[in-house]
Amino acid sequence: MKFHKSLVLVLLSGLAIGPLSVLALPVNGLYRHEVAVENQSEQERNRAFREALAAVIVKVTGERRWLENVTIETALGNAGNFVEAIESRTESRVVEADTSLPQTNPLSGSPALPATVEQELLNVSFARDLIDQLLARASIPVWDSNRPGVLVWMAIQNDVGERRLLSPETDPGIMDLMREFAKERGLPILFPVLDFEDRRNLTADVIWALDEETIARASARYAPDSILSGRLLFSASGDLVGLWQFQFQDQVEVFDSIDTELASYIEDPLNRITSQLARHFAVVPSTGGQQTARLRVEGIGTLAAYAELVSYLEGLVLVEGVTVAALNGEVLELNLALQGSQGQLSELLSLDRNLAPLGLGSIENPQVLTYRWAR
Repeated sequence: MKFHKSLVLVLLSGLAIGPLSVLALPVNGLYRHEVAVENQSEQERNRAFREALAAVIVKVTGERRWLENVTIETALGNAGNFVEAIESRTESRVVEADTSLPQTNPLSGSPALPATVEQELLNVSFARDLIDQLLARASIPVWDSNRPGVLVWMAIQNDVGERRLLSPETDPGIMDLMREFAKERGLPILFPVLDFEDRRNLTADVIWALDEETIARASARYAPDSILSGRLLFSASGDLVGLWQFQFQDQVEVFDSIDTELASYIEDPLNRITSQLARHFAVVPSTGGQQTARLRVEGIGTLAAYAELVSYLEGLVLVEGVTVAALNGEVLELNLALQGSQGQLSELLSLDRNLAPLGLGSIENPQVLTYRWAR
């Protein structure tokens, strides 16, 4: 597959998306986090464990509010109990010269240069089963690694009325803020390529008007799971004023936003839609499946395909157990023990193109979910 060099993606660890074909692929790295440390003392390491666990809870659930849960607060105080592995590394970091001091080298008289220092980083991996058990005890929903992609369009207007489309060339700071948010929450964000076709189909004025139908048509080439469109006015007074539109599952929500700081202005709509998606897809882990579902999968022609399918299904938070019900040639039927409903399972699988839906089963078994293995 040839990748368009202008495609700007948020690449979470292990997340790869091809051009003009947005797939909600598993977001890896949800149960690990890297923290900068000053030294290898026990006190500093415990601080790193606590910070990393808090970051993992936010990524796994999609919402920061759960950090205020009493059970989670207690767990954060004993974060080391959930650690599965740690890995240390160092990287060079540039430190800008202190502008409060004279900016010349006293020996040469030349301008002082930024200093390069070595920063030690601790990559902390947590045991997934222990984290899921913790969240189950606290009745906190877990958002599966299969997550809906969000396509972002944005029109920006300056204080003299000039408008432009958000792009990496003109607005790298805004895009960096969105990328950082996406990494923190495990949210797959896609920015359009803004090639000739995009600019022909969608102008800054159309985005500014939040023309729902035109935006949806222009976005169709990306096949996004959801669309966030926004407009931002940099007013002469310094205020940031805007309006946002979120399209998700045939529902459209419009909300305004005003701020004086760019970081909080960008975070507000992203936080809002991430919470909405998390609450829609997340399920509370349990110790036993409440419901079952029958899955019929075609295209399982090798032992490797069988192993991949079972491994994939067992990795879904919603699925608690997988057993083989029947095997006929390249058609495999499985019984799944679920922590949620069959409807939630169908919706979750629809986010991932590994399984192409073929509809319900036969007249004899109308409730069987039928797919073709497309990996």
